[in-house]
Amino acid sequence: MRVGFIGLGSQGGPMARRIVEGGYETTLWARKPATLEPFADTKAKIAESPAELAAASDLVCLCVVGDADVDEIAGGERGLLTAMKPGGVIAVHSTVHPNTCRELANKAAAKGISVIDAPVSGGGLAASEGHLLVMVGGDADVVERCRPVFATYADPIVHLGELGSGQTTKLLNNLLFTANLATAATTLSLAGALGVDPDRLTQVVSRSSGNSFALNALGGIGGLERLAGVAGTLLQKDVRLVVDLADRAGASGGAVLDTADAALALMGHPR
Repeated sequence: MRVGFIGLGSQGGPMARRIVEGGYETTLWARKPATLEPFADTKAKIAESPAELAAASDLVCLCVVGDADVDEIAGGERGLLTAMKPGGVIAVHSTVHPNTCRELANKAAAKGISVIDAPVSGGGLAASEGHLLVMVGGDADVVERCRPVFATYADPIVHLGELGSGQTTKLLNNLLFTANLATAATTLSLAGALGVDPDRLTQVVSRSSGNSFALNALGGIGGLERLAGVAGTLLQKDVRLVVDLADRAGASGGAVLDTADAALALMGHPR
Protein backbone atom coordinates (compact mmCIF):
# COMPACT_ATOMS: atom_id res chain seq x y z
CA MET A 1 0.00 0.00 0.00
CA ARG A 2 1.32 3.43 -1.00
CA VAL A 3 0.71 6.01 1.73
CA GLY A 4 0.33 9.78 1.60
CA PHE A 5 0.54 11.85 4.77
CA ILE A 6 -0.52 15.45 5.37
CA GLY A 7 -0.21 17.19 8.73
CA LEU A 8 3.37 16.85 9.93
CA GLY A 9 3.06 18.56 13.30
CA SER A 10 4.19 17.40 16.73
CA GLN A 11 2.05 14.27 16.47
CA GLY A 12 1.72 13.78 12.72
CA GLY A 13 5.45 14.09 12.11
CA PRO A 14 6.37 11.04 14.22
CA MET A 15 3.44 9.11 12.73
CA ALA A 16 4.68 9.76 9.20
CA ARG A 17 8.24 8.82 10.12
CA ARG A 18 7.06 5.50 11.53
CA ILE A 19 5.24 4.78 8.25
CA VAL A 20 8.39 5.50 6.25
CA GLU A 21 10.50 3.38 8.60
CA GLY A 22 7.91 0.61 8.29
CA GLY A 23 8.90 0.25 4.65
CA TYR A 24 5.85 1.83 3.02
CA GLU A 25 6.28 3.96 -0.07
CA THR A 26 5.35 7.32 1.42
CA THR A 27 4.55 10.72 -0.09
CA LEU A 28 4.34 13.91 1.97
CA TRP A 29 2.90 17.37 1.41
CA ALA A 30 3.02 20.47 3.59
CA ARG A 31 2.14 24.14 3.16
CA LYS A 32 5.50 25.18 4.65
CA PRO A 33 8.68 23.69 3.15
CA ALA A 34 10.39 23.85 6.56
CA THR A 35 7.93 21.25 7.82
CA LEU A 36 9.40 18.75 5.38
CA GLU A 37 13.05 19.30 6.36
CA PRO A 38 13.09 16.59 9.08
CA PHE A 39 12.33 14.02 6.38
CA ALA A 40 15.33 14.89 4.21
CA ASP A 41 17.15 11.83 5.56
CA THR A 42 14.32 9.44 4.67
CA LYS A 43 13.01 7.78 1.51
CA ALA A 44 9.80 9.83 1.63
CA LYS A 45 8.79 11.58 -1.60
CA ILE A 46 7.54 15.16 -1.61
CA ALA A 47 4.43 16.22 -3.53
CA GLU A 48 3.74 19.69 -4.88
CA SER A 49 0.04 19.59 -3.96
CA PRO A 50 -2.53 17.41 -2.17
CA ALA A 51 -3.74 16.30 -5.61
CA GLU A 52 -0.28 15.11 -6.62
CA LEU A 53 0.04 13.28 -3.30
CA ALA A 54 -3.37 11.65 -3.78
CA ALA A 55 -2.47 10.43 -7.27
CA ALA A 56 0.55 8.61 -5.82
CA SER A 57 -1.26 7.08 -2.82
CA ASP A 58 -3.61 4.22 -2.01
CA LEU A 59 -4.16 5.55 1.52
CA VAL A 60 -3.98 9.20 2.53
CA CYS A 61 -3.71 10.03 6.23
CA LEU A 62 -4.81 13.51 7.33
CA CYS A 63 -3.54 14.83 10.65
CA VAL A 64 -4.45 18.51 10.26
CA VAL A 65 -5.95 20.81 12.90
CA GLY A 66 -9.64 21.28 12.17
CA ASP A 67 -12.71 20.81 10.01
CA ALA A 68 -11.87 23.63 7.60
CA ASP A 69 -8.44 22.11 6.95
CA VAL A 70 -9.95 18.71 6.16
CA ASP A 71 -12.47 20.29 3.79
CA GLU A 72 -9.85 22.37 2.00
CA ILE A 73 -7.24 19.63 1.59
CA ALA A 74 -9.70 16.97 0.52
CA GLY A 75 -12.15 18.95 -1.56
CA GLY A 76 -10.31 22.05 -2.70
CA GLU A 77 -9.27 22.95 -6.23
CA ARG A 78 -6.10 20.86 -5.99
CA GLY A 79 -7.50 18.64 -3.28
CA LEU A 80 -7.32 14.91 -2.76
CA LEU A 81 -10.61 14.11 -4.48
CA THR A 82 -9.50 15.68 -7.74
CA ALA A 83 -6.80 13.05 -8.31
CA MET A 84 -7.21 10.03 -6.05
CA LYS A 85 -7.94 6.81 -7.89
CA PRO A 86 -11.02 4.63 -7.24
CA GLY A 87 -10.35 2.17 -4.43
CA GLY A 88 -8.31 4.69 -2.48
CA VAL A 89 -8.88 5.48 1.20
CA ILE A 90 -8.75 8.74 3.16
CA ALA A 91 -8.17 8.34 6.90
CA VAL A 92 -9.02 11.42 8.97
CA HIS A 93 -6.72 11.37 12.01
CA SER A 94 -7.73 14.93 12.94
CA THR A 95 -10.23 15.53 15.73
CA VAL A 96 -13.21 17.03 13.90
CA HIS A 97 -17.00 16.91 13.80
CA PRO A 98 -18.28 13.45 12.77
CA ASN A 99 -20.42 15.14 10.11
CA THR A 100 -17.26 16.51 8.47
CA CYS A 101 -16.18 12.93 7.88
CA ARG A 102 -19.63 11.86 6.72
CA GLU A 103 -19.91 14.74 4.26
CA LEU A 104 -16.44 13.97 2.91
CA ALA A 105 -17.41 10.30 2.59
CA ASN A 106 -20.47 11.19 0.52
CA LYS A 107 -18.34 13.22 -1.90
CA ALA A 108 -15.63 10.56 -2.01
CA ALA A 109 -18.08 7.70 -2.64
CA ALA A 110 -19.07 9.26 -5.96
CA LYS A 111 -15.44 8.74 -7.05
CA GLY A 112 -15.10 5.24 -5.61
CA ILE A 113 -13.01 6.43 -2.67
CA SER A 114 -13.57 5.33 0.93
CA VAL A 115 -13.29 7.47 4.07
CA ILE A 116 -12.67 6.34 7.64
CA ASP A 117 -12.37 8.51 10.72
CA ALA A 118 -9.38 7.59 12.86
CA PRO A 119 -8.62 10.23 15.52
CA VAL A 120 -5.62 9.53 17.73
CA SER A 121 -4.60 9.99 21.34
CA GLY A 122 -1.25 9.83 23.10
CA GLY A 123 0.93 12.56 21.62
CA GLY A 124 4.14 12.61 19.64
CA LEU A 125 6.16 10.45 22.04
CA ALA A 126 3.60 7.65 21.90
CA ALA A 127 3.57 7.87 18.10
CA SER A 128 7.36 7.69 17.86
CA GLU A 129 7.34 4.61 20.12
CA GLY A 130 4.49 2.95 18.19
CA HIS A 131 2.01 3.15 21.08
CA LEU A 132 -0.47 5.74 19.84
CA LEU A 133 -4.16 4.94 20.36
CA VAL A 134 -6.27 5.05 17.20
CA MET A 135 -10.07 5.17 17.43
CA VAL A 136 -11.54 4.09 14.09
CA GLY A 137 -14.99 4.43 12.58
CA GLY A 138 -15.96 3.11 9.17
CA ASP A 139 -16.44 0.02 7.02
CA ALA A 140 -14.75 -2.99 8.65
CA ASP A 141 -13.12 -4.19 5.44
CA VAL A 142 -11.60 -0.77 4.78
CA VAL A 143 -10.36 -0.53 8.37
CA GLU A 144 -8.64 -3.91 8.06
CA ARG A 145 -6.93 -2.81 4.85
CA CYS A 146 -5.49 0.18 6.68
CA ARG A 147 -4.66 -1.58 9.96
CA PRO A 148 -1.09 -2.65 8.98
CA VAL A 149 -0.20 0.98 8.22
CA PHE A 150 -1.75 2.21 11.46
CA ALA A 151 0.16 -0.50 13.32
CA THR A 152 3.45 1.18 12.44
CA TYR A 153 2.64 3.92 14.96
CA ALA A 154 -0.34 2.68 16.96
CA ASP A 155 -1.22 0.06 19.55
CA PRO A 156 -4.07 -0.35 20.26
CA ILE A 157 -6.18 0.25 17.15
CA VAL A 158 -9.84 0.13 18.20
CA HIS A 159 -12.62 -0.19 15.61
CA LEU A 160 -15.66 1.43 17.22
CA GLY A 161 -18.30 1.00 14.53
CA GLU A 162 -19.72 3.05 11.69
CA LEU A 163 -18.17 6.17 10.21
CA GLY A 164 -18.14 8.99 12.77
CA SER A 165 -17.95 6.76 15.83
CA GLY A 166 -14.21 7.30 16.17
CA GLN A 167 -14.66 11.07 16.25
CA THR A 168 -17.51 10.87 18.74
CA THR A 169 -15.42 8.68 21.03
CA LYS A 170 -12.43 11.03 20.84
CA LEU A 171 -14.62 14.05 21.59
CA LEU A 172 -16.13 12.32 24.63
CA ASN A 173 -12.62 11.49 25.85
CA ASN A 174 -11.56 15.12 25.46
CA LEU A 175 -14.70 16.33 27.22
CA LEU A 176 -13.91 14.12 30.22
CA PHE A 177 -10.25 15.22 30.20
CA THR A 178 -11.33 18.86 30.18
CA ALA A 179 -13.67 18.25 33.12
CA ASN A 180 -10.90 16.44 34.98
CA LEU A 181 -8.66 19.46 34.52
CA ALA A 182 -11.14 21.59 36.48
CA THR A 183 -11.39 19.14 39.36
CA ALA A 184 -7.62 18.62 39.47
CA ALA A 185 -6.76 22.33 39.29
CA THR A 186 -9.23 23.36 41.98
CA THR A 187 -8.11 20.47 44.23
CA LEU A 188 -4.50 21.60 43.95
CA SER A 189 -5.54 25.16 44.75
CA LEU A 190 -7.51 24.00 47.76
CA ALA A 191 -4.51 21.97 48.93
CA GLY A 192 -2.39 25.12 49.02
CA ALA A 193 -5.05 26.98 50.98
CA LEU A 194 -5.18 24.14 53.51
CA GLY A 195 -1.42 24.06 53.98
CA VAL A 196 -0.65 20.98 51.86
CA ASP A 197 2.07 21.38 49.25
CA PRO A 198 0.42 20.82 45.82
CA ASP A 199 3.44 18.93 44.47
CA ARG A 200 3.41 16.58 47.45
CA LEU A 201 -0.35 16.12 47.02
CA THR A 202 0.21 15.19 43.37
CA GLN A 203 2.86 12.68 44.45
CA VAL A 204 0.39 11.03 46.83
CA VAL A 205 -2.76 11.16 44.69
CA SER A 206 -0.92 9.84 41.65
CA ARG A 207 -0.64 6.55 43.56
CA SER A 208 -4.11 6.70 45.07
CA SER A 209 -7.76 6.34 44.06
CA GLY A 210 -8.07 10.03 43.12
CA ASN A 211 -5.43 9.82 40.40
CA SER A 212 -6.13 11.13 36.89
CA PHE A 213 -4.21 11.89 33.73
CA ALA A 214 -5.28 15.52 34.13
CA LEU A 215 -3.73 15.81 37.59
CA ASN A 216 -0.38 14.55 36.37
CA ALA A 217 -0.58 16.74 33.27
CA LEU A 218 -0.99 19.84 35.41
CA GLY A 219 1.90 18.88 37.64
CA GLY A 220 4.12 18.17 34.68
CA ILE A 221 3.69 21.52 32.91
CA GLY A 222 3.33 23.94 35.80
CA GLY A 223 -0.40 24.48 36.15
CA LEU A 224 -3.60 25.21 34.28
CA GLU A 225 -2.47 28.63 33.02
CA ARG A 226 0.40 27.13 31.07
CA LEU A 227 -1.76 24.33 29.69
CA ALA A 228 -4.25 26.95 28.48
CA GLY A 229 -1.61 28.37 26.18
CA VAL A 230 -0.86 24.96 24.74
CA ALA A 231 -4.29 23.36 24.47
CA GLY A 232 -6.99 25.81 25.55
CA THR A 233 -8.23 26.62 22.07
CA LEU A 234 -8.27 22.96 20.99
CA LEU A 235 -10.18 21.84 24.10
CA GLN A 236 -12.64 24.69 23.60
CA LYS A 237 -13.21 23.49 20.01
CA ASP A 238 -13.74 19.89 21.12
CA VAL A 239 -16.21 20.77 23.87
CA ARG A 240 -18.18 22.89 21.40
CA LEU A 241 -18.33 19.93 19.02
CA VAL A 242 -19.59 17.62 21.77
CA VAL A 243 -22.28 20.14 22.69
CA ASP A 244 -23.41 20.26 19.07
CA LEU A 245 -23.63 16.46 18.97
CA ALA A 246 -25.58 16.39 22.24
CA ASP A 247 -27.98 19.10 21.04
CA ARG A 248 -28.64 17.21 17.81
CA ALA A 249 -29.35 14.05 19.82
CA GLY A 250 -31.49 15.84 22.39
CA ALA A 251 -29.10 14.64 25.11
CA SER A 252 -27.93 16.45 28.23
CA GLY A 253 -24.23 16.92 28.96
CA GLY A 254 -24.93 16.93 32.69
CA ALA A 255 -22.19 17.27 35.28
CA VAL A 256 -19.33 16.43 32.92
CA LEU A 257 -20.23 19.34 30.62
CA ASP A 258 -20.73 21.73 33.54
CA THR A 259 -17.31 20.82 34.89
CA ALA A 260 -15.67 21.05 31.47
CA ASP A 261 -17.18 24.52 31.10
CA ALA A 262 -15.62 25.44 34.45
CA ALA A 263 -12.23 24.28 33.20
CA LEU A 264 -12.53 26.32 29.99
CA ALA A 265 -13.46 29.39 32.03
CA LEU A 266 -10.43 28.86 34.29
CA MET A 267 -8.23 28.67 31.19
CA GLY A 268 -9.69 31.86 29.75
CA HIS A 269 -11.30 29.99 26.83
CA PRO A 270 -15.01 29.92 27.76
CA ARG A 271 -17.24 27.91 25.47
